[in-house]
Amino acid sequence: MHSNIVLVGFMGTGKSTVGRILAKQLDWTFADTDTYIEEQAGMTISRMFQEHGEIYFRERESESLRLLLQGQGQVVSTGGGAVLREENRRLMLEKGLVVAMLAQEAVIVERVRGDAGRPLLQGDLEERVRTLVEARRNAYDFAHVQLHTDRLTPVEAARRIQELLDA
Repeated sequence: MHSNIVLVGFMGTGKSTVGRILAKQLDWTFADTDTYIEEQAGMTISRMFQEHGEIYFRERESESLRLLLQGQGQVVSTGGGAVLREENRRLMLEKGLVVAMLAQEAVIVERVRGDAGRPLLQGDLEERVRTLVEARRNAYDFAHVQLHTDRLTPVEAARRIQELLDA
């Protein structure tokens, strides 16, 4: 039995939405690393990127993961780039069942369209998504399980993850 479930994947794959539903189904705590970082820093991630840069943000992200994953009985939704650091991947694998949530580029574009709070997507949305998806093509391969969310509702995705946990 895993003490936590860690949801990883590209932005727009449903990590936060599915994570909240899953936590409620399991009667566990839900934690979103991006929300946690913003609360601790007292600023949005977009502003953090503007004022301090991506490296600063990635440091806060690693620190937040270390703190959050000390607990148990949690569904933890991570930012899409949290997997870029080896230390983060090791910690996630050690502290929970890691589920990589995946979706096609076109689905991701539709899901994130209109969300101005994503600093890595400034400019041509389709091009930015394509470039980032390609750059992270194998970044989620370390996960225990991969779940394609393209054709699943959030409730269906949460149910599938719960079934994996119960197996």
